[in-house]
Amino acid sequence: MNIGDSIPEILGNDENGKEIKAADFKGKKLVLYFYPKDNTSGCTSQACSLRDNYKELKQEGYEILGVSVDDAKSHLKFIEKQELPFKLIADTDKKLVESFGIWVEKSMYGRKYMGTLRTTFIIDENGIIQKIMEAKQIKTSEHAAQILNFV
Repeated sequence: MNIGDSIPEILGNDENGKEIKAADFKGKKLVLYFYPKDNTSGCTSQACSLRDNYKELKQEGYEILGVSVDDAKSHLKFIEKQELPFKLIADTDKKLVESFGIWVEKSMYGRKYMGTLRTTFIIDENGIIQKIMEAKQIKTSEHAAQILNFV
């Protein structure tokens, strides 16, 4: 996915198994953020930045939607533990990460594996991607401020 592209209509199922569609956000700006794994330090820092600044993000017209390949049960625990006020998509079939082009080969300690590249897409009221924040640009603990500065 690139700037100017429309996001897919079917985004996936949330932590409660409810289908989430692009149409659910029609007329609203959407922060669609992809992160590697629930309850890890960087992902928790990022989610908490969005949680702690949720009111300001909403005031600027943003809805927040997180995505990882963790299952719904993991998402429910993450939401409960961190008191997250937004939904998380359980992309267990990896359709969304693959369609957005962020399911990539990673390397840690010389071991190669496939994983989600931390990426945030800022989407306008019509479902069009306006900005893409890539992993190297994202400061997890300051992520909400980075988004608000885009406004």
